[in-house]
Amino acid sequence: MQVLIDQMGTSKVAIVESSDIVISDVQGALDLMASVRYTYGCEKILLNKSNLAEDFFELKTRLAGEILQKYTNYKVRLAVVGDFDEYDSKSLQDFIYESNKGKQVFFLKDKQAALHALHSIA
Repeated sequence: MQVLIDQMGTSKVAIVESSDIVISDVQGALDLMASVRYTYGCEKILLNKSNLAEDFFELKTRLAGEILQKYTNYKVRLAVVGDFDEYDSKSLQDFIYESNKGKQVFFLKDKQAALHALHSIA
């Protein structure tokens, strides 16, 4: 796993690059958050969809809810980049739609849109 920092003014985004699954459970999400926060001083993280376990996108597992609640509690913002149209779950599509309306978590198709969303919030 490699972490690159994208900085715009005082806003810093940690871009996680890996060919492996980085988050497969709540503890993995907490470990990533702590590592990025304390090593790089970032409270904004950009991940590729492929870095999340497929269970994350199966809402009945509650993995997404638990992870995103932890990130919200610790005031860490997250953007996930990928094609989410492959999922035909209406619940997941609604979850993604509602998330994108907020300022905490974003599910976007490309890296530039994700960086813009993360840098746009204080």
